[in-house]
Amino acid sequence: MTNSRHTSSAVLRVLVWAAAALTVVILVFLIAFILIKGIPNLNAGLFAREYTSENCSMLPAILNTVKITFFSLLLAVPLGVFSAIYLAEYAPRGSRLVKIVRLTTETLAGIPSIVYGLFGYLMFNISLGFGYSLIAGVLTLTIMVLPTIMRTTEEALLSVPDLYREGSFGLGAGRLRTVFRIVLPPAMPGITAGVILAIGRIVGETAALIFTSGTASGSAGLTTSGRTLAVHMYALWNEGLHMGAAYATGVVLLLLVVGINTLAGWAAKRMTR
Repeated sequence: MTNSRHTSSAVLRVLVWAAAALTVVILVFLIAFILIKGIPNLNAGLFAREYTSENCSMLPAILNTVKITFFSLLLAVPLGVFSAIYLAEYAPRGSRLVKIVRLTTETLAGIPSIVYGLFGYLMFNISLGFGYSLIAGVLTLTIMVLPTIMRTTEEALLSVPDLYREGSFGLGAGRLRTVFRIVLPPAMPGITAGVILAIGRIVGETAALIFTSGTASGSAGLTTSGRTLAVHMYALWNEGLHMGAAYATGVVLLLLVVGINTLAGWAAKRMTR
């Protein structure tokens, strides 16, 4: 019996290491492929102030990506975090409301992005009259990433031992002070993971933004149409005339995601101290 357990453990260990190695190999291959294909096609024209059919500048798309990411997180993070705090710290655990909200968020997190795009188009572009605009894309992406932020934040809060809460209450601290001074700091890495997942989904989104923000090549205010880097790369690839520029856009998109994730991790460490 003992030998069979050791054999099973060894087999599972080998499978786990094999899966981890395969994941790393695939990641390295993807990064290497993008860099090898994209770096030789980088040039100054790709960062011109205005887009033309000759330079295929991605600078307007970069600015649009930063705008959409910033404003989407500005709306989604407070809503998601405070909703999760209520569910984990204030609502009775196991209540019907908590179960309904969890089921709803898990269902919304699994809906394809193109469905969100269709909803955003009908709601914000048509019903509210925003038309193709960045604000329509921001509102659509806020709804899209809100379930992810809520669930990851709630799980991070629930992972904090109740002993921390009981000790804080025993010292005379109120619930609000306990949540913000005792519970949130150790839960911050999990909350940051949810925010990073949301950033990755926002930056890499195409379907929902094509429906709502459109594919205009310029960069202006939130009330005008504009394309993000992912949509810009899709448009170049779909045209088939500027494949080199599409690969170069992929390099910049990769660096942008890595930079934003690194900045989010640094901010989380600063907030945890």
